[in-house]
Amino acid sequence: MPMLDQLMPWGAAPLRLGRGGVMSPDPASLKGRWDALVKAEGGEREALFRATRARTPRSAVSQLPGQSTGTGRFFREDGRCPAPVRVLHGAFDEQWLIPDHRLIDAARPELWRVADQRQVFVVEQGYVAEASGPAVVASALLPDGRSPAGRPGRIRPLYRRPGGLEPNLAPGLLPLLRSRYGREVDAGDMAGWIVAAARSAPGGCVVPLPADPHIWLSGVELGRRMLEIQLRGARGDERPRLPGGRRPYVRAAVPARPDAIAYDADEQALSLGGGRISPVPREAWDFEVGGVRVLELWFERRTAEVEPGTLEAIRPASWPQEWTSELLELITVLALLGELRQGEFEVGAEITPGELAGVLPPPAAARRPASVLDHHEEGPEGQFALL
Repeated sequence: MPMLDQLMPWGAAPLRLGRGGVMSPDPASLKGRWDALVKAEGGEREALFRATRARTPRSAVSQLPGQSTGTGRFFREDGRCPAPVRVLHGAFDEQWLIPDHRLIDAARPELWRVADQRQVFVVEQGYVAEASGPAVVASALLPDGRSPAGRPGRIRPLYRRPGGLEPNLAPGLLPLLRSRYGREVDAGDMAGWIVAAARSAPGGCVVPLPADPHIWLSGVELGRRMLEIQLRGARGDERPRLPGGRRPYVRAAVPARPDAIAYDADEQALSLGGGRISPVPREAWDFEVGGVRVLELWFERRTAEVEPGTLEAIRPASWPQEWTSELLELITVLALLGELRQGEFEVGAEITPGELAGVLPPPAAARRPASVLDHHEEGPEGQFALL
């Protein structure tokens, strides 16, 4: 089978934050952490910063593309917190990030250059033996690329340039598929097929290509529906919704500090401490990625104990209402995807390696990011960056 690495040649490694305090489930906590950091002086600031080999308060770092954060060395910083940006943490967890390159060990600027309203990021979830769940997920938000099981894959933008220009696909692949299937095939079709048919394997994610055009069409339709759910209305579509009688509702308010999450299959109810949400379809509760249950991990990231005195300890004192709304949407997303992913998609006979010989493997140039030079980027200490 063709590797995803061959079909979408350009990919980036996951973001490496280096410090947990720059990401949070709520933006207000990030502003509080920033204020605590810039108000600290001397050794206290050094301790809160948590220097690594890649970043210290004295590192000279360029600005992240598309952001307007400072580029002076952080030990002199005394300004306001940059506006946090929404990102995808792991497979389905939408969180917030301080978009300041001085606080992130490896932010992958090449991804920020192509992140816009047309972009779709395909994120490999890594191979875990005998684990269930999707091999890839898709996001309109910039993803950090971290698998729930801690096995990072690659982040592959669908387009190499902003504005939905130049598909990140092996040169010649789309013309070959158009000829093979006798119909128009575009980058969105290919993204849908990958989401529907990709499989995790020990050597990397594989994507079989069917010989039958009818199987291709049905797979693309399935994948486009899965894409629509995962993008959560980012392309002007309605946000995911279950039919009226199946929509989850809050039956008992979530307490200020819920200490456990549990599921009652008979009642189709989710309990968070004394809080209660129902109906919650079994497909949502059972949904796993890399062998990890998504809903349990989402809850743990918001309630786990943290080390006192760290930036991570600055967080909501009680459960915010926004988290409940986000949980209801996540339940909906997982339920809809779980219904669509009933069994592995059957591909049947595949396009032979001989037919793909003129396309795969892709040329080395396709594995490098495109040169995006439509605006100046500020380098360290306010100097223009040379690209």
